Amino acid sequence: MINYHPTDKQLQQFAEGDISPALALVVSAHCDVCSQCQGKVDDINIELSSVIENVRAHDFKDPAFEKMLASIMHLPVIDTKPVVAPRIELDGRFFDVPRPLQRFVKNTGNWSHLLGKVWQAPVDLGDAGTANFIYMEKGGRVPEHTHKGTELTLVVDGEFSDGLADYDSGDFIIMDNRSGKYSSITASQIEKLCNRFKGIGADGVILIESHDSLDFEMRYFNSDGNLSSM
Repeated sequence: MINYHPTDKQLQQFAEGDISPALALVVSAHCDVCSQCQGKVDDINIELSSVIENVRAHDFKDPAFEKMLASIMHLPVIDTKPVVAPRIELDGRFFDVPRPLQRFVKNTGNWSHLLGKVWQAPVDLGDAGTANFIYMEKGGRVPEHTHKGTELTLVVDGEFSDGLADYDSGDFIIMDNRSGKYSSITASQIEKLCNRFKGIGADGVILIESHDSLDFEMRYFNSDGNLSSM
């Protein structure tokens, strides 16, 4: 069961095309497996189309364009064969991926074995950014890593836990506490997340939170779970 979804604002921006390529790809893949969010996007598209219908179209007549269109329409119909959806393969095991991600399967690099029970394969997303397919066996943990910017995660198949919540196939994950989701995080949970052998591995945790007069505020916790100053 999918429990974590893009926000209504993100879905609105996705439908309007006013969203980063990387986030658009993840939201699109999520909607492909989540009828709830796809329904919201469909409703938004209906509203947007009604606005377009109210705009009177300009007359457009171009002989060259009309000739090109006529030649296209007279082309013979191509008898296409059913397309077999590409799947991710790792040591003889195959995994289905949402339709928006299928075109990137062929751009997947070689799998490399990380620590423990984790494998990783880089994916070339072009202008959308960089990504990795990650496979974790039962009991596996993602090793310590660093990155710039926002990390987006989409659970393609299976389930996992990050010590704060349990995630299932299709869940959309972005660490942001402005909704108050992580306000009840405990010192023990932070300590487990920061553990470099049994957790994600970090020097601390920063929570992005809402503020009455500013865009946001940050709270920083040391790796032992105690609140600290920046």
